[in-house]
Amino acid sequence: MPLKLLLLLNFALATYLTGVIWTVQLVQYPGFAQAARDTFPAFHQQHSNRISWVVLAPMVLELGLAIWLAWQGRALGQSVWWALGLVVLIWAATFFISVPFHNRLAQGYDYVAIDGLVRTNWIRTLVWTVRTGLLGSLLWKMLNFAC
Repeated sequence: MPLKLLLLLNFALATYLTGVIWTVQLVQYPGFAQAARDTFPAFHQQHSNRISWVVLAPMVLELGLAIWLAWQGRALGQSVWWALGLVVLIWAATFFISVPFHNRLAQGYDYVAIDGLVRTNWIRTLVWTVRTGLLGSLLWKMLNFAC
């Protein structure tokens, strides 16, 4: 795959996932606190099922493409390794921080878990934003030099 296309695909996925995580951070997760306590487990299960369709495949694809870019994009410098490191950080935050909060919420309404989820999700929100900026900068440089 040409390096330009690989970088563009990385940027497109990062941009998509950044938009999703900002929506989750500012709209979805804070809304958990307003959900009815008696139906919260069903509400949370519905959220988990639906959000999986939106993020699971793009996150896996992003990881694969980030590895590919780090390997193939050595000519772009150390930034491609930083971009991969940011994906690894996102995955770590997802599985070691967010998933445990979601596991608690699957048992029922828990304001402390909701608050913790909202507060700690800033990690993923900011890291995806930085990743998008980094990839955008690399893409800009690559396209600017190509002209």
